[in-house]
Amino acid sequence: MTQRVEIEYCTQCRWLPRAAWLAQELLTTFETELTELSLKPGTGGVFVVRVNDEVVWDRREQGFPEPTAVKKLVRDRVAPGKSLGHSDK
Repeated sequence: MTQRVEIEYCTQCRWLPRAAWLAQELLTTFETELTELSLKPGTGGVFVVRVNDEVVWDRREQGFPEPTAVKKLVRDRVAPGKSLGHSDK
């Protein structure tokens, strides 16, 4: 089954480094579970994380995410039951 994460970020706000860092964190944590991770340039202050097209984090509603929070949301969708080690505490 395809497990796809998309991080849409605002190019006007120069949020590529933040998006790339979060992507690296997710790819490191879910290296065997994810089949694809994409960075999608956007505008207008967007910073949205989607798992299989489902929005799991939207900066407009929730502010910028801590990596731990996003890892838990991704884990719940792609690898339920997977331990995140110290991130689970």
